[in-house]
Amino acid sequence: MATIQFDEQSLSQRLMNYRRELHRYPEAAWCEFFTTSRIAAHLAHLKYQLAYSDEIIHNDAIMGRNPDQIQKAQERALHWGADSQSLERMNGVTGIGAVLDTGIPGPVIAFRFDIDAVEVMESHDDSHRPHFLGFSSLLDGVAHACGHDAHVAIGLGLAEVLAENREHLTGKFKLLFQPAEEGCRAGKAIAESGWLDDVDYLFASHIGMNVPSGTLVCNPQHFLCSSKFDLHFNGKPAHAGIEPNVGRNALAAACTAVNQMLAIPRHRDGMTRVNVGQLMSGEGRNVIPENAVLKGETRGENRELNSYMYQQVEQIAHASAMMHGVNVEIKAQGEAIGLQNDCALVDLLFQVGEDSGFNNVIKKKDFGASEDAGYLVDRVQQCGGQAVYCLVGSDLTAGHHNGDFDIDETRMLPAVKLYLNIVQLIVGKG
Repeated sequence: MATIQFDEQSLSQRLMNYRRELHRYPEAAWCEFFTTSRIAAHLAHLKYQLAYSDEIIHNDAIMGRNPDQIQKAQERALHWGADSQSLERMNGVTGIGAVLDTGIPGPVIAFRFDIDAVEVMESHDDSHRPHFLGFSSLLDGVAHACGHDAHVAIGLGLAEVLAENREHLTGKFKLLFQPAEEGCRAGKAIAESGWLDDVDYLFASHIGMNVPSGTLVCNPQHFLCSSKFDLHFNGKPAHAGIEPNVGRNALAAACTAVNQMLAIPRHRDGMTRVNVGQLMSGEGRNVIPENAVLKGETRGENRELNSYMYQQVEQIAHASAMMHGVNVEIKAQGEAIGLQNDCALVDLLFQVGEDSGFNNVIKKKDFGASEDAGYLVDRVQQCGGQAVYCLVGSDLTAGHHNGDFDIDETRMLPAVKLYLNIVQLIVGKG
């Protein structure tokens, strides 16, 4: 079996360059037009076959996409330097799939990398390295505060090395650069597109996640199922002094719902969660609020437990609306299911972890959050393939989704090497 060849020092520098460029141009879920364009340009140069829009995403299954934001996001991407032809091929839907076909029979191996940023304000303090070194976010209120910029960089680095070593490989490689992971909005739509149905092996990972630099977690546990929702309460406005009895207070209904949601009994059979993250309402202190929008989520250790929480939310929403004489509309915004790794691939990661640059390779650690990669893993497994999701440790300057967040950039190279060592074990040929 020929060894995949590449210059580690040069690759490490390019990974850092990719990550820092993307860090400057963060885009929230379903708005990643500049990011997709940059990825597409790089992969086209490497002669990958590219797939856009409905080739990789089932439009009817898209969740949490605000059409009002799309035009503005496209205009901003063009201003930043996105390729107009690439934007045309996207047809308003971000994300991209890439295929490297060696032309020699062999397995289909896929890798998934999420690309969206988080809607938080990045720190402007000089102690924050991206700000001090001049690669902090150019878009107020949006930042790569989760590590997806590093994920894209890892994907681009992997794409480079695979293309350069194509003659030593067999089979087909699929690289999925997924939009809208935040809020769990795209995984289901990608799974239902069928683009992964021929995949024999799927690999996905996340950097950080309270795992220190040098550690690889091969089989993280307890991925939480989750439902993201918006509740739209619609009442009737009125003068709060002259005729308050005429009004129907949408804000009061929303507040009732908040109080009752946070009081939902947790389930005896496992972990359950509910959170209300936003509540927007009102036009003035002397006006009965006509509209209110509540944004929240439920989570559960499995589908049944999450369903229990979500059903409670639905009952509370309707009951709160009835109490205050208003209407309510429940809009699903995102969804995640659980995730079960294939043991054979967990063992494979464990086997190559140390040689890939990890000094602490462990099997299990609690994940404790939600990931819409679960839909991708489930789809591959349902079609007869195997899949695994692992954690690449990185010391962090602050927790995920925090404006002071930053990663240990030296941990991107071991992630690429991990994937390349796996490739060599599966499809290398002499």
